[in-house]
Amino acid sequence: MVSTVQKPEFDEIRPGVKVPAKETILTPRFYTTDFDEMAKMDISVNEDELRAILEEFRADYNQKHFVRDEDFNQSWEHIDGETRRLFIEFLERSCTAEFSGFLLYKELARKLKTSSPLVAECFQLMSRDEARHAGFLNKAMSDFNLTLDLGFLTKSRQYTFFKPKFIFYATYLSEKIGYWRYITIYRHLEQHPENRIYPIFKFFENWCQDENRHGDFFDAIMKAQPQFLNDWKAKLWCRFFLLSVFATMYLNDVQRSGFYASLGLDAREYDKYVIDKTNDTAGRVFPIVLDVHNPKFYESLETCVSNNEQLRQIEESNAPAPIKFLKKLPHYLSNGVQFVKLYFMKPIDVTSLEGTVL
Repeated sequence: MVSTVQKPEFDEIRPGVKVPAKETILTPRFYTTDFDEMAKMDISVNEDELRAILEEFRADYNQKHFVRDEDFNQSWEHIDGETRRLFIEFLERSCTAEFSGFLLYKELARKLKTSSPLVAECFQLMSRDEARHAGFLNKAMSDFNLTLDLGFLTKSRQYTFFKPKFIFYATYLSEKIGYWRYITIYRHLEQHPENRIYPIFKFFENWCQDENRHGDFFDAIMKAQPQFLNDWKAKLWCRFFLLSVFATMYLNDVQRSGFYASLGLDAREYDKYVIDKTNDTAGRVFPIVLDVHNPKFYESLETCVSNNEQLRQIEESNAPAPIKFLKKLPHYLSNGVQFVKLYFMKPIDVTSLEGTVL
C-alpha cells in the first residue's frame, strides 16, 4: 500500500518562497508614525523606570535561547492536510507580526538616536528581539518547505500611519496579549506534551518574557506621557484599541479553530482566557477596561463569527462580483452594528488600580 501525504498548496513567488497572505482587516499591520512628535516627548517624569527597563533589555536574557536543537532534525511530512495548512498560516501570521514590530522599532531607534537616546536604545534592543523572533519563525516555516521573503514583505505591505499615542496603545496591547497567548499555550503543552506537534512550542516560556518586557516599556512610556491616559479622550481611545485587539484575535482564532484543536485546545475557551488576562493587565495602565464578563460581549462576537463565515462562503461562490457585493452587504452592516454595540457597552473604570502589581 502506498500512502500519499496530502499537502496544501500555496502560491509561491519563486520555488520555496510563499506569496504573503492577502492583506485584510484581520491580518497583522505594518505601522509608521510621526517621528518628529515622538522626538519631542519629555520622559523625565518616569525616566527612572525607563532606565531600569533599559538595563533589562541590555542584559539580553534570551541571547542564547533561540537556537534550534536536535528535536527539529526530522521530517515533518506527517503534519499534513488541513493541520499543515493551518500551522503554516500560524507561523506566517506570527512571523509577519514580529517582523512588523522589528521594522517599526528599528526605524524609531534610528529617528530618536539624537533627540532621545534612552528611548532610542530601548527601541533598538526591542527590534533585536523582534528580529530573532521573526527569524526563528521563518526558519520554522522552512521545515515545511516554505519561507517568507522578508525584504519583499517590507516593500509590498501597506503601512498604517498612527500618531504616537495610538502606536503606544496598539503596541502595548500587542505585546501583552502576545505574552498571554504564548504562556497559555506553553503551560497547556507542559501539562499535555502529547499535543506538542512541533518543537517551537518548547521555546514559548522564555519567548513570552520578551513580549512582557516590551509591554512594560510601553507601559512606562505612557506613564511618562500622562496626557495619553488621564482625560475623557484617552478612555474612548483605550476602549477602541482594547476592542479592536480582542475582536481581531477572537475572529481570527475561531476561524482557525482546527489549529488549536491540534494542540488540544478549544479556540474559544483559549481566547476567552487570554482576553480576560490581557484585559486585567491593561487595567494597570489604562484608565478603563472592557466588561468582558458581560454575556453580551461574546454574543456580539459570535454574531461576527457567523457573519464572517457567510462572507467567506459568498466569496468562494461563482456569483458575479456585483452579486457577491450585494450578498455581502448585510453581513458587513451586521458586523458594524455589533462593533458599535460592543464599543458602547459600559466599560469598567480601573483608575484605582493604576500602578498596582499583578
